[in-house]
Amino acid sequence: MQLVKPCLQYRQSYLQYIAELEDEERYPFPLDFDCDDFEAMLQKNQDFADGVNLPQGYVASETYWLVNAGELLGVANLRLSLNETIRHCGGHVGLGIRPSFRGEGLGIELLGQTIAVAKLKGMKELHIHCYKANLASAKMIIANGGILHSEIELEDDNAAAIIQRYRVLI
Repeated sequence: MQLVKPCLQYRQSYLQYIAELEDEERYPFPLDFDCDDFEAMLQKNQDFADGVNLPQGYVASETYWLVNAGELLGVANLRLSLNETIRHCGGHVGLGIRPSFRGEGLGIELLGQTIAVAKLKGMKELHIHCYKANLASAKMIIANGGILHSEIELEDDNAAAIIQRYRVLI
């Protein structure tokens, strides 16, 4: 398994991944980019990596795909810096595993490889957040050296949720 930057080679597998997600909330956020024009979607990912054409409130971030034998298994997004809003709730890393590959420990692998990339970029500490109710994400973060730093409560129109904020020293 390896991390690759988004590229045309995995177009078909990416589109299958998106189809598998159906109406599920997509993590990380670049999975929400319109992929009808696949090359434009790739360029948008590159723009985020380069820190150009970013929407208000966003920071530069790099997207990586976890692939094995030509199949896209998961997606990670590494924010290269944090603004105050993202530091409060969001953190450096967002990731998701393709539904048909969940429960196989791939989240641990994907996060571990993403942390290795951050280390190569000279990052010393990562903030990684997850919903408290998402036990699989919490276990994945802890398995990669995450230490619970704090919890915050978020409220929206529907309900309240507790976000756990972890730190990983690298």
